[in-house]
Amino acid sequence: MTNNWPVPIVSIIGWHNSGKTTVAAALVQIWRARGLRVAAVKHSREDVELDRPGTDTFVLAEAGADVVVISSRGRLAFLERPAREASLREIIARLPAGIDIVVAEGYKGEDTPKVEVVRSGNGEGRISAPGELLAIVSQQPIPAGAVPVYAFEQCDALATYLLAKLFPPA
Repeated sequence: MTNNWPVPIVSIIGWHNSGKTTVAAALVQIWRARGLRVAAVKHSREDVELDRPGTDTFVLAEAGADVVVISSRGRLAFLERPAREASLREIIARLPAGIDIVVAEGYKGEDTPKVEVVRSGNGEGRISAPGELLAIVSQQPIPAGAVPVYAFEQCDALATYLLAKLFPPA
């Protein structure tokens, strides 16, 4: 695993319905409460629709716009029809300045530090490759290994551990 990302990043990986979003959301909430600016990037295997039929942005997109931007005092969103799926590296490059850390959900094939979420009855075996894994989150007993194991209710301790790994002392 290389550490050549422009901003510290951790990917939360696991089988479908293992609890990845629960862990990712907890980390976002904890790090925001600690004063960090956090970006969350979610990968989906299916096509996603972020707009609702009947809204102005939906009408503009249906008219053929490649990019529709909606802006208000509290939010800014770009709805884009890319020619191809963007890589995680391309997405990170487009994030606004000042982001301290990125939580990516999915992206198991990317060369990022990873936390694997393991839930009994979900999937077949482990996903992470040697050298990528920083920690495991699971409610089931996991044999002692090279990385720490946290329960779902220990996300505060996980967040502290990950910061120490992703922001090593100079």
